[in-house]
Amino acid sequence: MIRRGNPDLELGGLPLRIWQSVVILVSQRPVFRTRPVTGLLHALIVWGFLYYLLVNIGDLIYGFIPSMQYNGTGLLSRLYRLGADIVTLFILISVIYFFVRRFVVRSRKLDFAPNVMLKPGVKTRIRNDSLVVYLFILLHVGFRIASVSAGIALHGEDVWQPFASVLSINLTHLSLDTLIALEHIGWWLSIGSILVFIPYFPLSKHIHLIAAPINHLLKPKRTSLGALPPIDFEDEDIQELGVQRIEQLGQSQLIDAFACIMCNRCQDVCPAYVTGKDLSPAALEVNKRHMINIDMAAIAAGESTEPLLDNAISSSALWACTTCGACIDICPVGNEPMFDIVDLRRYQVLTTGEFPNTLQNAFNGMERQGNPWQANEDRMAWCAGLNVPTVEDNPKFEYLYWVGCAATYDPIAKEVARSFIKILNSANVNYAVLGDRECCTGDTARRSGHEYLFFEMASQNIDTLSSVNARKIIVTCPHCLHSLGAEYVQFGCDFEVIHHTTLISELISSGMLDMSMKNEEYKNITFHDPCYLGRHNGIFDDPRSVLESGGVQLTEMPRNKQDSFCCGAGGGQMWKEEEPGRESVSAERLAEAKSTGADVIAVACPFCRVMMNDANRTDGETIQIKDVAEIVADSIAD
Repeated sequence: MIRRGNPDLELGGLPLRIWQSVVILVSQRPVFRTRPVTGLLHALIVWGFLYYLLVNIGDLIYGFIPSMQYNGTGLLSRLYRLGADIVTLFILISVIYFFVRRFVVRSRKLDFAPNVMLKPGVKTRIRNDSLVVYLFILLHVGFRIASVSAGIALHGEDVWQPFASVLSINLTHLSLDTLIALEHIGWWLSIGSILVFIPYFPLSKHIHLIAAPINHLLKPKRTSLGALPPIDFEDEDIQELGVQRIEQLGQSQLIDAFACIMCNRCQDVCPAYVTGKDLSPAALEVNKRHMINIDMAAIAAGESTEPLLDNAISSSALWACTTCGACIDICPVGNEPMFDIVDLRRYQVLTTGEFPNTLQNAFNGMERQGNPWQANEDRMAWCAGLNVPTVEDNPKFEYLYWVGCAATYDPIAKEVARSFIKILNSANVNYAVLGDRECCTGDTARRSGHEYLFFEMASQNIDTLSSVNARKIIVTCPHCLHSLGAEYVQFGCDFEVIHHTTLISELISSGMLDMSMKNEEYKNITFHDPCYLGRHNGIFDDPRSVLESGGVQLTEMPRNKQDSFCCGAGGGQMWKEEEPGRESVSAERLAEAKSTGADVIAVACPFCRVMMNDANRTDGETIQIKDVAEIVADSIAD
């Protein structure tokens, strides 16, 4: 069934990838990111499962070759028995915890909001599946400890099996024949439960024990967390652009459905779900798995399935995604639901032409004017009155400043660009800009599903950058950083792309820029990590070091750095109406920022600046919002 998908599994560098997958499997590091208690108990089950591979082999040898007893007096035998006894106790405690959590307490984290679309029978299937898995583990481990306890009651206390020895005390009153029967029956039921469960295993969520390590092992390499794979428009065999049905997904995306543990961690961090939209990345994977289970034989046989849209995900949910990457980053088994969503958007845009009408304006602007603002004004108007050299004025520049559409045409973002120019000039940086030759990178087009428009714009920009011999490119927009640095490489270019906070940090540390931080209004600041700067490209420290260089008291929001909450602009949301929900994503983030008690919200992205500013205006402009460049420009020595 998985082979029906588009081949995208990464088979290169397997020795290192095998080692990395084993480390993740054994350490269970990803599950400790959130829910530490639940994560620990889940890890105990995994560690117990791994140890029980050895235990089951030992039990089989003991059962069929009585002389090969494992009750020896050697150190290895003793440690083996002690390990089996300890993991058995931990497994039973953990499974009971998860049983109570799902069926008694009924944790809300395991449920879905009423407005999230689920295939009929999914909730029942999840509950039944969980019940079967819990019962299997309890029966398998429980009957084994019963068998071992009966054996200890028969043969005498074993200090290397303390848990089983305590249980055996309750069996000492039984007759010899009863103890022998209990030892044998417990052994058969423990081993037999495996054989009974095997046919159910591939259809249950328990297969994530195998699929998750495979997912980590064979997941395609990404230049960054959210670097989207391109479409080969020259491939004449492609009949439909994008993805409509399950079998059109990549093979790694199909493995995602098997790897999903249904823990719902992804929906906990999804900005759309948190603010009451229809989107749940977890529901998407669960629906995919349900559809696969129903049609697995048909898919494997080459038949077509029903569309994913309106079966695995609703149209409203599809267009609510901000492509922030939080679902990918948090998933302990390596799933990437964001990629499914973009592939479905590609089909809607490129094949059916059905997408939110408001996006058409942005597409038209990029096609005709080279920017989503649909602006026709001079691309150098933003720097009127400033001394900004173009590549014609300064052909031997060291840095090319990629201004970006936002800083060129948005009134708020213009101030960020002008502030950054003040910084560059103050530090005597050798730079130039493209001027009218600059064009949108196509980020909005790509994340909204218009891959062909992105391809056209990327091709044009690569030619332009190559013609001026650009090697180091500075950007004030993380979306430009991501497109130029992480995705243009897919088309054969190799530029060093630097975010402006990184350059400013280097200028300060080298002594080329002197910050006096004379403005008292900037003393108490909280910093908002842009998704495409932090989570997607791993830049967390540079903007903070810049702010702290000026003596700022930096107060972190509860969700910061890798766990930062989105501003709501990504994935084309900047150019369309937000889907119905409890509140806007930007309002949620603004409220979190204000809860810190800071006087200023520092940002490092023009989209974040605009979205947070809009939310602040709606809230009555109760807090200042400034880009890091604006704060530095106001604070450097004149």
